[in-house]
Amino acid sequence: MNERKTAAACLLMCLAAATAAAGPREQAKRIHDRLAGVPPTEAVLQAMANDIAAGNPEAAAEKAMDNSAFYDVTLKNFATPWSNRDQTVFAPLNDYTATVIGMVRDDVPFNTALSADLVYVSNATGLPAYSPVNNDHYVQAETRGVDLKATLVARQQSALLGIPASATAGLITTRASSEAFFIDGTNRAMFRFTLMSQLCHDLEQVQDTTLPPDRIRQDVSRSPGGDSRVFLNNCIGCHTGMDPMTQAFAYYDFDETQQRLVYTAGTPNAKYFVNSDNFKPGYVTPDDHWDNYWRKGNNRLLGWGWGTTPTSGSGTGAKSLGEELANSEAFATCQVQKVFKAVCFRAPQNSADRSKIAAITQDFRSSNYRMKTVFAETAAYCMGQ
Repeated sequence: MNERKTAAACLLMCLAAATAAAGPREQAKRIHDRLAGVPPTEAVLQAMANDIAAGNPEAAAEKAMDNSAFYDVTLKNFATPWSNRDQTVFAPLNDYTATVIGMVRDDVPFNTALSADLVYVSNATGLPAYSPVNNDHYVQAETRGVDLKATLVARQQSALLGIPASATAGLITTRASSEAFFIDGTNRAMFRFTLMSQLCHDLEQVQDTTLPPDRIRQDVSRSPGGDSRVFLNNCIGCHTGMDPMTQAFAYYDFDETQQRLVYTAGTPNAKYFVNSDNFKPGYVTPDDHWDNYWRKGNNRLLGWGWGTTPTSGSGTGAKSLGEELANSEAFATCQVQKVFKAVCFRAPQNSADRSKIAAITQDFRSSNYRMKTVFAETAAYCMGQ
């Protein structure tokens, strides 16, 4: 046992020594491998090494991101889990993932990701046209190995999905997201999965039993199993904040027969009235007006209104809710944390990591939410690890 411990300690010391001794070329290759996942050309490697030797590893990382593999593989794997309930990287390419890739490539401010009238499609020849009723366009693009960096083009989501521009909400209203999270249920899934993927918090982490329960819908029993204490000490913690915000989705549904997103302006979907007998005095949804009760209580620490787009904590429809979510400090920090894990191959572990994440988050905002800045700064930080 002692021999094993000694051998392990020696191995760690050797790895640490090798890392410490790594020169600009070795560091450049490490950055390229982590961002693109493929070896750089000699010319690119030397140019990156020159940047590192000059004290500018971020510029080296920007060169690595010029490689198509950064878009076709790294970003595809980065964003795909956000687009499906299983949170798997193995789902096919879809309009949600393609839109993330296009926004990163084009330096579209990422705090518009949950509100923009935007979707990216490929203009590669021979592909079926984008369709609001299937995913064939993206499946064929992936099957044929289409270069996403070269072929993705921005389009108006409203025109392709056949919904008003005011009803679009970026990634939230893509077909892939709608199929995954607006299907059946009560539309609370869309809120929960968006919270997890874009603010890095699940409902258990944001429970607050101190807020008023006046907007909790009728389908939530106030005495689960005949015990009101369960509601008062558990259910209420999530629903007091969630239900007033999921009202923003009242006009949305994914129609399984048509296989498309359906928007019924002015008419809340029937799913908002399911199980109304569970608690008749509960809230009856009249429209898509939402309020963010989490601006008070414990969850004010999520940093509402922190971003570059002013938000008020209330509004109508998914677009304004998307702006509220994406202009929180939690949203910005979440993007940095996800990039850190993707590039450094580990979660933040110590005070130095946490301090760096805070610094990159500030730079993310000051760069007008440019995601490549986050990738570059993170890669530079981790290049010696």
